[in-house]
Parts: sequence; structure tokens; C-alpha cells
Amino acid sequence: MPHCNVPVFIPHLGCPNQCVFCNQHSISGCNEFRLSEVREQIDRTLATIPLENDVEIAFFGGSFTGIDRALMIDLLNLAQEYVVKGRVGSIRLSTRPDYINDEILEILSRYAVKTIELGLQSMDDGVLLATERGHTSEQARRACRAVTRAGFSLVGQMMIGLPESDLQKELATAREIASLGASAARIYPTVVFRDTPLGQMTEQGVYRALSVEEAVRRSAEVLRIFVQRQIPCIRIGLCAGESLTSPRDVVAGPNHPALGELVWSAFYYEEIKNAIGRAGLAGRDVLLRVPKGLESKIAGQKRHNIEQIKRETDTRICKIVGDRTCAEIVVEPWCAGKKQQEDKRPCI
Repeated sequence: MPHCNVPVFIPHLGCPNQCVFCNQHSISGCNEFRLSEVREQIDRTLATIPLENDVEIAFFGGSFTGIDRALMIDLLNLAQEYVVKGRVGSIRLSTRPDYINDEILEILSRYAVKTIELGLQSMDDGVLLATERGHTSEQARRACRAVTRAGFSLVGQMMIGLPESDLQKELATAREIASLGASAARIYPTVVFRDTPLGQMTEQGVYRALSVEEAVRRSAEVLRIFVQRQIPCIRIGLCAGESLTSPRDVVAGPNHPALGELVWSAFYYEEIKNAIGRAGLAGRDVLLRVPKGLESKIAGQKRHNIEQIKRETDTRICKIVGDRTCAEIVVEPWCAGKKQQEDKRPCI
């Protein structure tokens, strides 16, 4: 069944400090929270979702387990009502590693909470210190282990291009997220917002934001680790919205509306090139058999990968065929023979 989240944003509620990169008003698009409006918001969103979909109420934006305990329980009780009625299947929330402990997990276990997303950002203590994150990598490890030990699904959120970070530290973070039992991950290249310490650092020349090209390259390398470990990457880049494209809010950084598509395209470009090399078919006309449903991603945005492969390796991809029996990209010599002429499966 298609999966849908009903997002409820609790901007900056429960968060004990200001990380250098954080402006929750810009990220969530709102700067105040009214409990009285949550039910109406949920009902309005549910009215747009088909009944047969797999639906979660998702508390995003702040540190859910750090908010006032009475408010947290009120929100959980409200979400639980929709679970009991059968309109919603489960509850998801995001929080900080230092706001996870056995008491909190015991409370969450009384409700239909299925997934806990932890804003880990980096597993390097130097990066955490430079970003004024307010917790250590060891606290993050303990939180991840506690979440999975309690039976919840863990989603690890990490960032690319933070102060004092580099590709090797980001790859190490991805490996740790995988080894700590994450069932999914999110990758957020750093966007610099106004009215943040990182914005001031950028304007003063202390911090240099990543270009779109740099963010794509580094994110694709990190993505490869999650793909190799069979961990779904459910988001790359911030959700597009008015505040994320307005120069009033963004100072610098890879603020691109299709950043995720660009990263997947870069990832699959390397996969195609490696597959052609393994097949010994560089410089030839070829056909690609690929996992069903990935034809467009593998071709790249506006056929970018097909054209770049031709320019760089003189290999012409004549056809991309979606094949349910394929687990990876398979490269075959292209010929105009009967078998390939009669192949009616969807292709690009």
C-alpha cells in the first residue's frame, strides 16, 4: 500500500539549544504551535488521503520527546484516537538523541508509536562541537541502541557539509547509522538560513557552504553506503517549500528543488559506468536491463546519465528495459536482432 505521513510540526518545541544551522521557522514554515488546531490539521490532511493507504501521524519539526510532558501525552492521546478508529496505522516522531531514555521509551510504548527518527547529524565529536549540537556521539550511539532494543524502528538523520565535516567523516557517520540498526535514513545537505549562527559564519567567511555540485557528489557517496546495506534513504534534501526558495530566508548552500533527483542520478551514473566496465562493453552500443521501476532514475534527469556515459566512455545506451527479475543493472550488447526488436517491456 502507498505510505503517507500526516505531518504535525512542533517548531523548536522541546529543543534545549540553538544549533548553528537551525532556524526552525524557515525549515517548518511556521513559528507558533496551537494544540487546539492539531485535530483540524490532521482531519484536513486525512481528507486528501485514500482510505486504502498506509498512514502515519508524524510529529516533526522539534524534539518531540523533549516538549512539556503533559503536552507530549496530549498529542500522543490525540494521535492514538485515529489509530483506534482505524484511520491511521501508526505514529512517527522525530527527536534528539539526548532526549531518549528508558522512561521516555516506556511512555511511547503505550501508544502506537512505530518509528523514532533521531537527528544524529554527525557521529564525529568535532563536528558536533563545531555545530553546537549539545550532545556527543556516544550519547547518539546509546540512543540508537535503546530505540532498537525497545522494538521501535530507527531512522537516522544525517547532514552533509557541516562545519568541520568532510566526506570521510560523513561516510563514517553513514556506516555507524547502518551498524546501529537503522531501518531507514535521511540525508540533508546543509542549507544556510538567515538569522542563524551559521548564516553569520558564512557572511564573515568563516564557513563556506557547499555548492549544489559538491553536495550532490558527497551525498551520492553517502547514499551508496545505505544502498549497499539495503537501508532505504527516504529523503535527500529539505522538503521544497516557499521558505526554502526565498532569498529572504536562505543565505547560501545547495537549496535546489530537485536535489534528491540529482543525487540519485549521480549515484546511478557510477553504477552504470561500473556495470559497463564489468561487462567489458565500454565503447559499444548496449542495452541495460534494470530493476523494474528504476528506469527513469537510472536514465537521469533529462537523460543526463545516458548522454554523460556517451561523452565520457563513448558507450551508447540504446535502450533501458525495466525487468522484474533484475536486482542490479545488467549490461548486454545491443543488436537489432529479433529478440530485442520484440522486447515490449517498458523502456527509455
